[in-house]
Amino acid sequence: MTPEQLLSRDALLLSLELKLFWLVALLYGICFITGLAYLLSSKESLGRTLTRGLWITVILHTILILFRTVEGMRPPFQTLYETLSWFAWFASATYLYAQSRWKNVHLPGFIVAGISMAACLYSLLSRDPVIAPVPPPLQSPWYEVHVIAAFLSYAVFVVSFSVEVCYLGFGIKKGSEAAWSLQHNNRRAFGIIDEHFRRWTHRLVLLGFPFLTFAIFSGAAWANDAWGRYWSWDPKETWSLITWTVYAIYLHTKTIGRWKDRPASVLNIIGFICMIMTFLGVNWLVKLLDIPSMHTYAV
Repeated sequence: MTPEQLLSRDALLLSLELKLFWLVALLYGICFITGLAYLLSSKESLGRTLTRGLWITVILHTILILFRTVEGMRPPFQTLYETLSWFAWFASATYLYAQSRWKNVHLPGFIVAGISMAACLYSLLSRDPVIAPVPPPLQSPWYEVHVIAAFLSYAVFVVSFSVEVCYLGFGIKKGSEAAWSLQHNNRRAFGIIDEHFRRWTHRLVLLGFPFLTFAIFSGAAWANDAWGRYWSWDPKETWSLITWTVYAIYLHTKTIGRWKDRPASVLNIIGFICMIMTFLGVNWLVKLLDIPSMHTYAV
């Protein structure tokens, strides 16, 4: 195959990938709008449509990621364009797994869909989709382990955040089980629902925290491979430690009677904000303030 034919083939594959990616982003947006309609109407049919729509979107997103893997002949999380897609897929897939255990609970899905849509659009509108050679700092076996562990923790934290926001913002506002679409013959007291979902947010963070811890340790091992030192107080490293500390405090507050309710919920939300800062916000700060960083490949 001539160089011209190779370029033509690569351009065609990239065009097909982008069309599929735009379709995935559109479907996340439709799920988000469906979730808003469900929030306003509390119609069970809209809740089921939201969850089914997310299943369809995640299946298509899985095909997109496999397509990118074959196209690039490597795992698709080497650039920010790819990791944003990976982040959206991981968050939505993790939510669907958790939602399958909640049966008739659908509302948190609209927040997850909104976050996934935003990640996809940010990737499509601001990042270069071209498959480039892997930068030297990423050519370490520790990098893939680090990324998988980090995104497992991020995905779980997204789901925990979504449940927390739905309870604090919409469950209290509606003051009824309709907000969660918990349709039972015997209506339960709202306080029981409160405890049930607070336990879930705690369990989710409890699941994600070891992954985040391992991500930090594997990231240190990767840094030593790439730059010859385990820790250098790089902005991304510092913010990952801040995120870990906030979630550690959250887990401790769940053991303290007067802190385990609203203060713990606030810490959970702050932890999510710190996580987004670690993943994306640091990149903007580094570029905006011209701060030296070893993670400039992700800017």
